[in-house]
Amino acid sequence: MKEKSDTEAPSPDWKLKLRYGKTKTPYVHFTALAEGTMKKKENDYGCPIGPAWMGMKTWATDSAESADMIRVIGAKLGFEIPGNVQIYDTEPTRPPRENPFGYDITFTPFTKHKAEHEGAGNTPAS
Repeated sequence: MKEKSDTEAPSPDWKLKLRYGKTKTPYVHFTALAEGTMKKKENDYGCPIGPAWMGMKTWATDSAESADMIRVIGAKLGFEIPGNVQIYDTEPTRPPRENPFGYDITFTPFTKHKAEHEGAGNTPAS
């Protein structure tokens, strides 16, 4: 089975076919989120070096594979994920393919405040 490229438009009724069993897939749709650090200055996502959230939608066999996918793809893009990855079951916006894949990759940079690092708010009241 030939995979459709990202430029080919899916059938307009692919979601209905999937929902009602006319299209079969061994994969489940997830959204993966990971907090990490963009290490690569030159990237195609306009994300500056520093802390950021990476988000990606996946078609994967299970949540563990989805987590592996965001870690591997993130590393290839220069994004380091030192901690846990959050995985959510979500509705797809693209149809499944013959193999697992990720799409709609996004990066949201953020600034860590000094108070977060010093434990502000964790001091007992007097």
